[in-house]
Amino acid sequence: MKKKLLAILLALSMTLALAACGGGGGEEPSGEAAGGDTIKIGLIGPVTGNNASFGNAMVEGARMTVAEINAAGGILGRQIELLEADDRGDATECMNAFNNMVAEGVQYIIGSATSGATAAITGMANEEGVVLISPSATADDITTEDDYVFRSCFKDSLQGDIAAAWVQQQGITKVGTIMCSADNYSSGLVNSFTAACEARGIEVAADESTATMDAQDFTNQFTSMVNAGVELVYAIYYYDAVGAFLVPQARAAGFDGIIMGADGFDGTLDYISEGTDYSVFNDVVYTNHYDATDSSPVVAEYVEAYQAEYGTQPLCFAALASDCLMMLQKAMEAAGTADDPAAVRDALADTSVTYEGVTGTFNLDESGTPVKGAAVIEFTYDESVGGVEGLGTQLVTTISADDLA
Repeated sequence: MKKKLLAILLALSMTLALAACGGGGGEEPSGEAAGGDTIKIGLIGPVTGNNASFGNAMVEGARMTVAEINAAGGILGRQIELLEADDRGDATECMNAFNNMVAEGVQYIIGSATSGATAAITGMANEEGVVLISPSATADDITTEDDYVFRSCFKDSLQGDIAAAWVQQQGITKVGTIMCSADNYSSGLVNSFTAACEARGIEVAADESTATMDAQDFTNQFTSMVNAGVELVYAIYYYDAVGAFLVPQARAAGFDGIIMGADGFDGTLDYISEGTDYSVFNDVVYTNHYDATDSSPVVAEYVEAYQAEYGTQPLCFAALASDCLMMLQKAMEAAGTADDPAAVRDALADTSVTYEGVTGTFNLDESGTPVKGAAVIEFTYDESVGGVEGLGTQLVTTISADDLA
């Protein structure tokens, strides 16, 4: 492992990171090539803005994986040149970044992080013949059959069903939901969860919403949950709202049941307000793409290398970005070329191919979406340790796609 890490660090110092800040019409990616005959791969994600934690994790995971691939000889004997662009989680900025990369000759793009931003460029990818692989755009309609768009994450309908299956396993029969109706990710997941609950005989006794994903006041919504007498609330928001507002306000409103979220909860620990009673995070769980404490060799080696490089545990967005690159490498090698996106697209569309990634072993369905399970993770607070140091996460269980039958 030490030799592997040294190789990663050496190659990483040679890897290009070309940041486009995306003002107005968006700045073009710039920088010198890593070699005379490189494979250009674009990376688009929210490096700044409300979802910066996701985007920066994507960047770190991609850089580390590119460095490892290059150190091992590249793809088909050619080095990868990584071009990065910041879309700030905004659809227009994502389109600007996409156009700039196409102008630079990029034929393969990893991104974006959110469903809203990614949806803005799927049609463009198909028109330009650019292979697009999103690490974490979970909206069901992101991928469709016979096109250039793929992903390394599961889709909302599967994640919602997995959440409902776990609720059923706990013997919970009465739940509530809170979502942002204007957001594809939030509404898509809640709608999927609601449908799955109804199919499993679980009553959705209260449904509330907010106008934006940036909501900072959830008091009324959780008061409604208390009045409805629900045992669990499925609330789909991102880490910054969850840690600072949603969970503390839920407890202040008198809701002492289970709060359940999804992959957007990843990173919550970094956004909890100073002075918060950390015990309020007990009985808060979420579904996620993988468990960083998994002892399997693939996960353990990845987490060890990531921690050695960045000094922190990788969020799922880092692991998913790395899996995107793994998928792209395998498809290029199967196609025998990196210069024909159509051939690489066809290789990716082969549903018989099995991928062994950090976030699981999976095949793609006919639309280009992985068929795989999820980890259910809970926040834990150790009062004997106290303070933020006493707050952590642990795996509750894993639920596979086969478990949903």
